[in-house]
Amino acid sequence: MAENDVTTPVTPAAPEAATQKRGIFDSLMGGLFNKKQQVSASTPGVTDKERAELLAAEKIYQQGLASIRDLISPSSMEIRYDMIRVDGLFAQTFYVFTYPRYLDMNWLSPLINFEVSMDIAQFIYPIDSATIMKVLKKKVTQMQSSIHMSQEKGKTRDPAIETALEDAEQLRTEIQRGQEKFFQFALYFTVYADDEKKIKNVAKQLESLLGGKLILTRRAQVQSEQGFNSTLPLCLDQLDVVRNMNTSPLSTTFPFTSSTLTSNEGILYGVNRHNDSLIIFDRFGLENANSVVFAKSGAGKSYAVKLEILRLMMIGTDVIIIDPENEYESLAQTVGGSYLRLSLNSDRRINPFDLPPPVAEEIIQPGDILRQNIISLLGLLKIMLGEMTPAEEGMLDKALIDVYSIKGITMDLLDPSTMTPPTMEDLYDILSTMEGATNLAQRLQKFTSGTYAGLFSKPTNVNLGTGLMVFCIRDLDESLRPIAMYIILNYIWSQVRRELKKRMLVIDEAWSIMQHGDSARFLFGLVKRARKYYLGITTITQDVEDFFKSEFGKPIITNSSMQLLLKQAPAAIDYLGQVFNLTEGEKYILLNSGVGQGLFFAGNKHAAIQIIASYGEDQIVTTNPEQILQRKQSEKQLMEGVTPPPVAPAETSAENVSVAPVAEVVPVETPAVAAMSVVVPPEVSVITPELASVPPVPTVASPSPSAN
Repeated sequence: MAENDVTTPVTPAAPEAATQKRGIFDSLMGGLFNKKQQVSASTPGVTDKERAELLAAEKIYQQGLASIRDLISPSSMEIRYDMIRVDGLFAQTFYVFTYPRYLDMNWLSPLINFEVSMDIAQFIYPIDSATIMKVLKKKVTQMQSSIHMSQEKGKTRDPAIETALEDAEQLRTEIQRGQEKFFQFALYFTVYADDEKKIKNVAKQLESLLGGKLILTRRAQVQSEQGFNSTLPLCLDQLDVVRNMNTSPLSTTFPFTSSTLTSNEGILYGVNRHNDSLIIFDRFGLENANSVVFAKSGAGKSYAVKLEILRLMMIGTDVIIIDPENEYESLAQTVGGSYLRLSLNSDRRINPFDLPPPVAEEIIQPGDILRQNIISLLGLLKIMLGEMTPAEEGMLDKALIDVYSIKGITMDLLDPSTMTPPTMEDLYDILSTMEGATNLAQRLQKFTSGTYAGLFSKPTNVNLGTGLMVFCIRDLDESLRPIAMYIILNYIWSQVRRELKKRMLVIDEAWSIMQHGDSARFLFGLVKRARKYYLGITTITQDVEDFFKSEFGKPIITNSSMQLLLKQAPAAIDYLGQVFNLTEGEKYILLNSGVGQGLFFAGNKHAAIQIIASYGEDQIVTTNPEQILQRKQSEKQLMEGVTPPPVAPAETSAENVSVAPVAEVVPVETPAVAAMSVVVPPEVSVITPELASVPPVPTVASPSPSAN
């Protein structure tokens, strides 16, 4: 035998079958490669015997090809009495065997959104109305007879029979009028897990979840294979565990319901891309008013936040912004706000040594305000001076206490805000005279008399007014920006605590402040305490990876009840998917959305959003360079006395929003409110071209009694 020959053993039990198969295969090979005698089963003149041989040969040939079934079939399958193991993955099937008298709308939502791999199957069998009417008539007669017999015997009334009779009579009436139809309904779901312990825990959680709604389930024991087959996309109901239902309760089992974020209060954020309803929401109505905005560069995050600012100011909310790129100057000028440009050459100054007055509602002890401010200053100086040894931190702490003491501010004072605070120059003088603090004094010198002198070493000459206030730090060096943001945040926090008022603080490009542990810790502290002072903090960033690298990145997100995720880069989608528990469909939306489109999260609700704006709003908040250049040219021509052409939104602008010429009243249906009219301002376009192609989600009927 040749070296490369392979011997295939043939069982002695069927030598004739093997010989026959080889003979058929040889005939096939002869038909394929003998050009003179190529025939097929459909060739005229072929005898029945030859045709049968050709068909058998073709069947053998097809058996040797890989089919789709071969590709998707598991390598192994173990069937147990209560579960199935497929390729090492455990699967367990459940069926619902009883329902409560009333079913709430969207009661399947917790099951569908449960964080586990799951297949759900629903089987709906229509029942002829004439047939069910006969059955109901017989049941009504039986129940009436039972009630009469109990009354004649003097027994107490049975509420269960009376309730069943009432439901049956109501169902008969509605079926007769054509308002309802009768069905038999089966609901099965199969859950998957990597190990047996996990699938048991998941099973307990699901049973408790549905049991809380009085929907009772059982495991398909001894029928695990039939249950698994019933939840495959084969349309096979091998369990056959059905319950009676009429149309109204059956409609509540519709699994593809979309979230609506329309309320009677709040501002317009955009259009729900699932059902074309308006997303009108009040962020101050959540557990906290904090929000985070994640998007890649040019995805429309600043555009969306500017719209929110403009609309919140219309309902009396004060807004404070830290602007790193001079994007909010036009907005501040339009609404008459204050725009403070901080730079080395600017005359605007904030003294980090300022002490806030005590809050009237809080009970404080002498020295609390000074101690808290010294802690904040230590965090600031760590950013300014870099890494310090424990000995240097101790010397710096003593120097801060001494510099306040020089001004008469000690730990014995309850309200030190009435006294003149020290400055950075005073701290430098103290460090210069302290033994062992020469290195600290040298590092601090560039902020007092060196390159960065004047910016952080002079008394405060800024007042936090009402309306809109913007702190611009664009002209600062990159190394000074985290320091400036820390000082500004500390100053804003001190002012916010003075007076309880609805305010919003916007921190753009927050990734820069998250690069330093002390500044990130300070921001996290603000986010945690903002709710007590009626403050909502909006954190905006495009560098998702740097934001999550900080140990305070995820805690800031978990303490923000509202999130806006716009178009994302593929490199960042995995980080967001882990933090926000995004489904594959939601990841696809974020990767393929246009600018101004994304996901809007408000508490436990979320929806796909399209940011919309009127023409007037678009001219104020746009950051599109083409539109800004057109507007500046128009303003220049207007000053020169030339009538400029109307400035239209650029067609190529990703932030362009189509404009509707007339105001209209849009009816919005919500589960809690039957109908609500929202007046859309003139020039607001509700439906964009992308939304026009999105099919609306049908309205689901209200809860009704089920007929079990």
